[in-house]
Amino acid sequence: MADLLVLRAVRGKARTLNLNGKRLQRVPGAVGSLHLLTALQLKNNQLRQLPEEMVALRNLRVLHLGNNLFEKVPEEIQYLQSLQRLHLFGNRITEMPPTVCDGLENLVSLNLNNNLIEHIPGEMHKMKRLESLSINHNRLKAFPRELCLLQNLRELHLANNQIEALPEQMSYMINLTELRISRNKLSSLPEGLCKLKKLRILDVAGNQIQVFPSTMHEVPLQELYCEENPLLQKEPLPAVQDEEILSLKEITARLILRHLQSRDSILRQQIQDYPEAKSILSNRNVCALCGEWFLDMWLDCVKFVDVTKKMKTSSNVKFLPVRILLCSYKCFNQRNGDIFGVAVA
Repeated sequence: MADLLVLRAVRGKARTLNLNGKRLQRVPGAVGSLHLLTALQLKNNQLRQLPEEMVALRNLRVLHLGNNLFEKVPEEIQYLQSLQRLHLFGNRITEMPPTVCDGLENLVSLNLNNNLIEHIPGEMHKMKRLESLSINHNRLKAFPRELCLLQNLRELHLANNQIEALPEQMSYMINLTELRISRNKLSSLPEGLCKLKKLRILDVAGNQIQVFPSTMHEVPLQELYCEENPLLQKEPLPAVQDEEILSLKEITARLILRHLQSRDSILRQQIQDYPEAKSILSNRNVCALCGEWFLDMWLDCVKFVDVTKKMKTSSNVKFLPVRILLCSYKCFNQRNGDIFGVAVA
């Protein structure tokens, strides 16, 4: 039956071909003769591989391989250089060969939901035009920082995986509008996430987050979902601390950072010759009270921000706990009444 449909398509110089739900165990090799084909539907079959003849489909823009039996992303796909939309959800995929990424520079949408993937290659950053990436319900343990170079990405779906952390380089994804990473193992979010000024939807429900990055409340979110996280509650405890003794590294770093704030400082020029020191100092923090630069956070503090007027949130969340950075116990003791120290059990 499938062979007959393909032959008819060849004779008719078809641009689309629908072979969904035909119980196919193989794709007829004659498909390679459909040089004008722009869309190929092969959903709901029993396919495990693609024929070599498919590499001839140079005009193919949409390929639907959902709900089949593939155990890895077919390498033949790398030759489909016009491909824009690729659906591979509902298979048994455990591997995505890095070589597949080489020929997919025009890919706009990639759906890998409901597979068994534990690792995605950093080479995926070669898909420069990718706007939507969905890898829900897999076994991912990490999100490669190389993928943060996907600056055209608008939607990123990573729900129901085992991801423990997101890279600080998330700040590079300047066009991201929607990030859904619920039901993972996140204990914190990177500060770089706060630089995503186009982010409108953030879903981090069902993780292990206690406090959000320091300027999270300034991101123009329209929707925030954070239920089923052990968020800190607004239960202040009185505490006064004596001034701490700083380490020699911290004293030195603060001295250099103070000089670097001055445009006339000779250290601004000299630091260029010491890349290792420059790298260490680039991780500086800014005190929320006095504005001074410092290197290491000495104490976790939190401020509770009322976000109900700014965005749609989980029904049980009114005050969002955001991290506050202070440079010393002196500032801690002079803080406003809305900043609290986080007790360590």
